[in-house]
Amino acid sequence: MRRCMLIASSLWLAGCDAPRPDAPAATPDAGVQAIAQVQGAGARSPLEGRQVTVEGVVVANFAKGLGGVFVQSQADDGDPATAEGLFLPRRPDAEPRLRLGDHVRATGRVVEQGEGDQTLTSLQAQAVEVLGRGNVTPRVLSEVPAAGWESVEGELLSITAPLTVTGNDGLARYGELATSFGGRLYAPTEVAPPGAGAQAVARENARLSLRLDDARSGQDPKTLWFLPGAWNDAAPLRTGSVITGVQGVLDQRFGSHRLQLTEEIGAIEQAPRPAAPTVPGDRRIAGFNVLNLFNGDGRGGGFPTDRGAATPADHARQVAKLVAAVRALDPDLAALMELENDGFGPDSSLAQFVDALNAAGPHTDWRFVDAGEGPGSNAIRVGIVYRSSRFQAVGRPATINETPFARSSRAPLAQAFRASRGPVFVVVANHFKSKGGCDKATGGDADSGDGQACYNATRVASARQLNEWLATDPTGTSPAGSLVLGDLNAHAQEDPLRLLYSRGWRDAFALVKAERPYSFVWAGQSARLDHALLDVGLAGRLRGAAQWHANADESDRFDYRRDRENDPWRASDHDPMLLGLDLAR
Repeated sequence: MRRCMLIASSLWLAGCDAPRPDAPAATPDAGVQAIAQVQGAGARSPLEGRQVTVEGVVVANFAKGLGGVFVQSQADDGDPATAEGLFLPRRPDAEPRLRLGDHVRATGRVVEQGEGDQTLTSLQAQAVEVLGRGNVTPRVLSEVPAAGWESVEGELLSITAPLTVTGNDGLARYGELATSFGGRLYAPTEVAPPGAGAQAVARENARLSLRLDDARSGQDPKTLWFLPGAWNDAAPLRTGSVITGVQGVLDQRFGSHRLQLTEEIGAIEQAPRPAAPTVPGDRRIAGFNVLNLFNGDGRGGGFPTDRGAATPADHARQVAKLVAAVRALDPDLAALMELENDGFGPDSSLAQFVDALNAAGPHTDWRFVDAGEGPGSNAIRVGIVYRSSRFQAVGRPATINETPFARSSRAPLAQAFRASRGPVFVVVANHFKSKGGCDKATGGDADSGDGQACYNATRVASARQLNEWLATDPTGTSPAGSLVLGDLNAHAQEDPLRLLYSRGWRDAFALVKAERPYSFVWAGQSARLDHALLDVGLAGRLRGAAQWHANADESDRFDYRRDRENDPWRASDHDPMLLGLDLAR
């Protein structure tokens, strides 16, 4: 009875009242189809559109959460390629009222719910009869089914293998977690060239992936009933956490296979929040996407902003988290992306952020590079901030306002610096066109299916023009070397990076032999969008490179919109980079 009450409170399962007397089990007649025959061995049922009668045991009643129940055959047909479960769309008040363990006979039309091959085989039942009681034990899985997830669709599963959390962006909004059987998953073009290599990685990632879902269709759940403990700063459920002991029914909807949980998760090994990294070298340089740092009109009004904070209080928390992150990293200079493009006056987002850095201490010598206007005409821009006691700005800043930087990629900002008696060098802050908005991409910018998504042509053109522009010495300072920092919106093996590598630019993380670096998590896959590239003049001065995974692995449950703590966790959706170089002599 206790288990029945738990399931009822968690999933609203029907029929958890006192057991009724079992009716004698009926003998299947010749007109009954085995559920495995209805499912078939393919993505769609071979009997789609046909009228059939099936028998099975109710293994999950999600009528109030997902609008139906799952029934499963009591006996396996022996074919590992055919599933033994089936979904019956059903209203919560439909008669007869069904409960777990009911052995039912259902007659109706076979349909596929969803699109293409991402569908759930279902039976639109016109008649349902309770034949008695039955029993189905969960199928135990210690690995991905050899025949794929389709072969166990609709079945009650108990997974004994550890599952790694690969993405938590849907946890607060939809009550779901992206997990994997193979540890952390990396975006295909982070680890393989575009085309066949990346497509092979994508297939393997898909094979290993499984979403855990709360068996509810609504958004913003008030409780996450399936977690074994609280979800808070002590247990943030970061990407990389390991889950053991899950049970549920294998479902397919919203474009992916997912386990609709029927029991609370057994245990979670929390991935710890890492301390801020340290790097060798006499100067530290950071790169940081600050996630749409907009400050309204700069005088307390102008909220909600177009792309950032909705209220002055939100903005104050956003700034506090970003300041906490910068203080923890303790750089001497930082290239920033996604600043509001609102000038350089005292009311500008950039100027007020620098004021906040100085007010927080312990350093009070933060300054910003004043480009006069822009750079660029996009709603967001890049910027450079630095400590005047650690770096001296040399000459004037430079930027590009030509295509593709005029409309798509954000205009870069270059500034020359010197540290003490060291050589003059140039820092370039960058933010290339994103992979979003593919429905508007045309020509070479359309998604070709090679793994690079849309607007790849624009990013390649941006990389080419950036390289050519820097070769002209735009700051007029004859620098000893240059450092390209920023969000290039391309993974490490994609065309824009490969072009820059071919022109002699060196990946800082490759130079220090970093193992599987990443700065962003999207769709359950980790990768780099943020890069640090050095030319031959600076590569020999690099002493260390690190990423602080304070953001990408964290759920947005801890960003400034939801979290009231002024800590660095989820200060942005990108992880900051920190480089150590010897630049003072």
